[in-house]
Formats: sequence, C-alpha cells, structure tokens
Amino acid sequence: MDANQFNSLYQRYLNKDMSPEQLEEFRQVVLDTEQEEMLSDRMERHWNELAEDDLRFPEGERADAVFEYIVAYPVHEKTQVRLWPRIAVAAAAVAIITLGISLFKTRPFVKTDYDLENQVHVGPGKNSATLTLANGKTIRLSDAANGELAREAGVLISKSPSGQLIYEIKDNAGQGGINKLSTARGETYQVRLPDGSDVWLNSASSLSYAADLISQGKRMVRLEGEAYFSVSKDREHPFIVECRGQQIQVLGTQFNVNAYTDEPVLATTLLEGSVNITAGSGKVKIVPGEQAALSAGKLSVRRVEVENVVDWKNGDFALNHIAFKTAMRKIARWYDMEIVYDEAVPDNLESGGWISRKKPLSAVLKSIESSGLVKFKVSGRTIFVTQ
Repeated sequence: MDANQFNSLYQRYLNKDMSPEQLEEFRQVVLDTEQEEMLSDRMERHWNELAEDDLRFPEGERADAVFEYIVAYPVHEKTQVRLWPRIAVAAAAVAIITLGISLFKTRPFVKTDYDLENQVHVGPGKNSATLTLANGKTIRLSDAANGELAREAGVLISKSPSGQLIYEIKDNAGQGGINKLSTARGETYQVRLPDGSDVWLNSASSLSYAADLISQGKRMVRLEGEAYFSVSKDREHPFIVECRGQQIQVLGTQFNVNAYTDEPVLATTLLEGSVNITAGSGKVKIVPGEQAALSAGKLSVRRVEVENVVDWKNGDFALNHIAFKTAMRKIARWYDMEIVYDEAVPDNLESGGWISRKKPLSAVLKSIESSGLVKFKVSGRTIFVTQ
C-alpha cells in the first residue's frame, strides 16, 4: 500500500467513516511490520496537528497501547478513536498489538483447531440484583416492575425506569432493620441511598445498610466484593464503609473499593475529595489518583491509573499492566465462569489493552488468544487455560 492510500484510510478511521472491509484493511496495515515507518510518520504528523485541548490520552500511558483501539472491536462495529501521546517508537507498539488485548511477552501466534467463536456461547453479564428487606422478603430486581417496591421505617423503596434502586425518606424515618443488595456473578446494579449517594455494585458483591442509612449518627454501609461510591456531602453525618477489617470514612467524595476475598489486597482508590482509611492500628489519608492497599494487616499508599480501576463501572475491561491471572478473575466474575490453569502457565504474565464488557465471552478469549501466549478451551462454565 502506498502512502496516499494509507493516508486516506487513516483519515477515514479518524472520521469513523469506514466500511467493515476498509476497517479490516486498515487493521491489517497496522499489524504489518513492513508498514511501521509509514505508520510512525503518519502518527507523528497527526500529533503535531492536534490542538492542546485534544490531548486527552492518560498521562504515562505506554507506547505499546497506542493503536490497541484500532483493533479492539469486530469489523462490523464503528471504532472509537483514542488519541495517543507523542512517540517515536510506533514500531514497538505495532509489534505487540492484538485484537484488543496484548500480552507484553510475545511469541508467534499458533492457531488451534478449537473454534471459540462457534463453540463458546456465553453472553456478558446483566443489570440485575437481589434486594433482601429487613423482614426477610427478597425481591429480584430484574423481574420487579418499575415503581414502588416497599416501605420501611418511613423510607420508600422504588425501582426507576432506568433500573436503578432508589431509597427516599417520606415520613419520620427511624432505623427499621438492615437491607441487603446483592449481585451474583455476572450481575451489576446501582442504588441511590436516602441521602442521595449513589453506589454501583460490581459482580459477586453485596451492600448492607439501614433503610434510612443512619446508625449512631453516621451513614453506615457494609461492603463485600467491589463497589464504586459517589457520596453526597453531609458534614454532620460522616459516611462509613466497612469491609474486611477496614473502615473508610468520608464526608462527600468519589472512590472505588475492591474487597473481593480472592484478591491479594483490599484496594481503595480515590477519584475526588479525600478519604480516611483505618485498619487495625494503621491509618492513612489518600488524595485523588492514590490507592490505599491493605495486605497482611498493613496499609500502603501508591499512585495508580484510575481508569484501569473503574473500568467495570464504565462497561470495559481495562487490563493495562495488570497480572494476567488478575485479568482472568475479572473476566470470570463477569461471565460467571471458573478458571483452571495448566501447570505450565506462569504466574508472571502481564496483560494489556481494553475490550468492552458487552462482548460475548468468545470475543474476549479470542482476542487474548491472538497474543500467542495462551490458549483456551471452554467446557460448561469452566475455562481451561494452557500454553
């Protein structure tokens, strides 16, 4: 392909004006190592043409993530454009691009006879949860009609047309027992608490709270699993999240808590405001962009890529620079699968890239397989991973 043809395809891609055939052709050019110089030159020119306000790519992103979005979706879909940092190493990026997930240790791709696309029929998770009221009554929210669900302790509990669970104080509220919102594997749900705070629950998680939220003058919830909190400001009533021997206290802020018992650390990541975290005798305060990690009873603080932490809330798997087996746990929860590893699969593989959580399981596994590092076979609800 000559430079004029490539430039034409490149511009069509930026304009999201490509037929499926053109998008496939563009992907193949990007993946062709013989076209590295032409690709690098065109990327450099595009960077120089951008206005400063257009440079939205996350700071510190590695060069090997540059063109993952070009190849992140099947060819029948419109591709989202993501801008990249100024680099002179496009060749390194192209060398490890895959269909949507790249693994940073590469080897030649070996095609297997097992057809994931035609033999694996597992769809993505859904918006659903189970609400258990203080009196023991359970409500499957995916089955419940919109509108009023119950009244407890002066609190109206309803389901909105968008599928959100909403608590509203209507009368003189008084603590009337504990409610519990639970998601199974393959489910996610959102609740608006009576103080106006919003909570998103990830798969295999639960949130417990009083109907009116208040306990001993504080807004108290207990979390198992993972949740994203957008807490309304209320200086008179601190918001407390209890989970796995840790207590998080805020007045009003946004943060994510990953408290899954099968993860090596309990991670609290802050997006806005400030958070105080206490675990045993340890106490830390974090600022936006920081994550407090609790492991073996000790708290530590580190900087993180926030978008990789809240990917699930935004409908994606953002797998950049995380352990491959951690990535697979994310996938297993969302598709309600079990993972079995061959003993030859090492623990030090690192994943990368993005892919939508709306994709079927076969598309996710196929994109990982294209790295050539691992192979998958699915039987029932079990994913077998080999090399």
